[in-house]
Amino acid sequence: MTSVVLIGTCDTKLDELLFLRDAIHNSNPATQVSLIDVGRQPVEHEAIFTTQKELLKEYGQVRKVDKLPRGEVIKFMAECATKLVKKLFEGRRIHGIISAGGSGGTSLASIVMREALPIGFPKLIVSTVASGETGTIVAETDITLMYSVVDVAGLNQVLRNVLSNAGAAMAGMAAAYASRMKSQSSSTKKRVAITMFGVTTPAVDVIRKHLEYNYNIETYVFHATGHGGKAMERLIREGGLDAVLDLTTTEICDHLTGGVMSAGPARLDAALEAGIPSIISVGATDMTNFGPKATVPEKYQDRLLYEHNPMVTLMRTSKEEAAAVGEFITRKVKSSMERGIMTEVWLPKGGISMISVPDGPFADPEADSALFETIKKGLADTAVRVVEDERAINDPDFAHDIAEALVAQMDLSN
Repeated sequence: MTSVVLIGTCDTKLDELLFLRDAIHNSNPATQVSLIDVGRQPVEHEAIFTTQKELLKEYGQVRKVDKLPRGEVIKFMAECATKLVKKLFEGRRIHGIISAGGSGGTSLASIVMREALPIGFPKLIVSTVASGETGTIVAETDITLMYSVVDVAGLNQVLRNVLSNAGAAMAGMAAAYASRMKSQSSSTKKRVAITMFGVTTPAVDVIRKHLEYNYNIETYVFHATGHGGKAMERLIREGGLDAVLDLTTTEICDHLTGGVMSAGPARLDAALEAGIPSIISVGATDMTNFGPKATVPEKYQDRLLYEHNPMVTLMRTSKEEAAAVGEFITRKVKSSMERGIMTEVWLPKGGISMISVPDGPFADPEADSALFETIKKGLADTAVRVVEDERAINDPDFAHDIAEALVAQMDLSN
């Protein structure tokens, strides 16, 4: 038997949640559905597995939240539900989680899913805001969103169809997850993360194929789009990766200059904190990412811009910004050394991206030199190995050598 958690606000969405519960049962009668009430007002119903009162008493040590502002209610109920769902997951008692609601319910459910459950566990939200900007909902996780089309406010044929589809999807995902948990044998392959951007793809392809063909390694390629870097670092913290070849650290540029693909100030921290084998390079740090050209901030309109595609405009990193990227990397590496954790930094001086090679549209020797010199000087009096290489980052031989350097850190043999 599989078990699914259904989380929702029973004081406002009970009929819709009960329909969704039945949709899951109809798709797979062997699925047990546990409804957790996270509403503002308490509701009594035989279908509720954990009532609002029980949730507050057990995990919040309070009796009522109805006097709190709406935003505070969402945060508090999410905190309580996270504790319960985490307990159920750690006890191997659940195989999927689903919710349905508006913006408030979506916010609440997404917090629970992000905080309590790992990547790979089935998570689905039927939401009125699933067709808009969803980055804050999904973040770096694998939450599946299904647009409700109409509001989750009274059953009608459109909503019944959507909820029926969602119920069938969750029943299938939960059954598949339960089956995997029973049959999945632990792999002996080492799990290696590689960061990639379009302008470093040739190098990543060489690295990936070399590692997987020659060693007992499975590679995980992360697109350095902001959420990609965050997803990698989340997996590291969950214990899901054994080593990192952080070839493409372009997200640092976006963090420092206000681009749209920032992974935040904690970029690089996870691997260094975990102490797993890692190599840091400076792939695609010649650019900050913005949307269509018209969306580039006015203060950057006179800069060197490159239209990567109609949806992405790249801005060439200046000499000062390049030095700031170098300082960011140096600071993180030095901080890790204080905890006894070491890494390597590789500098491909022949071009840090496909378009910054000599005669490329982003060729800027002064900016690149500022980046390299900042890192070299910052780490000069340390035991960190800084590798200066005259080749470009996408040179196949460079890709081969940096891959072998990571293998040496991992102490692998053919």
